[in-house]
Amino acid sequence: MSESKSSKGLLGTGIVAAIAASLCCITPVLALIAGASGAASTFSWLEPARPYLIGITILVLGFAWYQKLKPRSKEEIDCACEDDEKPSFWHSKKFLAIVTVFAGLMLAFPLYANVFYPSQDRQVIVVDQQNVQTATFFVNGMTCTGCEEHVSHEVNKLDGIVDVKASYENENAIVQFDSSKTSVGEIEKAINSTGYKVTDIKNQ
Repeated sequence: MSESKSSKGLLGTGIVAAIAASLCCITPVLALIAGASGAASTFSWLEPARPYLIGITILVLGFAWYQKLKPRSKEEIDCACEDDEKPSFWHSKKFLAIVTVFAGLMLAFPLYANVFYPSQDRQVIVVDQQNVQTATFFVNGMTCTGCEEHVSHEVNKLDGIVDVKASYENENAIVQFDSSKTSVGEIEKAINSTGYKVTDIKNQ
């Protein structure tokens, strides 16, 4: 009984750690789906702890698999009660495999988060090339490619956007736009609406 409780506790810890490790990247997608883009950066504070949470997940699931696959001791083999009842689904290798796959998908979420954002490829007609400007917006709070996609998605909703390149590594978004159709202020407002904050703007 204590072993089954221990197993449940391990799996629960593994799932929680895996979800927590990717919560900062999952939140922007959930915010987009729910139409509450301002909530996108809610869990960005978890990003510095992500490597530790990934480590905890791997250690916990690794130990759970070790317990499940290790050879039984002589005492366990001699104990008739071990053979009398078949383990429930929740204590089976199949369930542990499902939990492991789920945890792996959660940990890898930042790598494929961009697929949840609709493509916004469009042709922008520029009447006068002199109206095309480029500005760099320094953005605080982006932590993964999902954050980049969220910022780009919101900016691309504006008229006159020629190109957007958001980078969480550089903590900025470089936007090329037609100044006759939109402005630096409107772009800043669009970025801030995601929950990430523009800290500085540099016109080029």
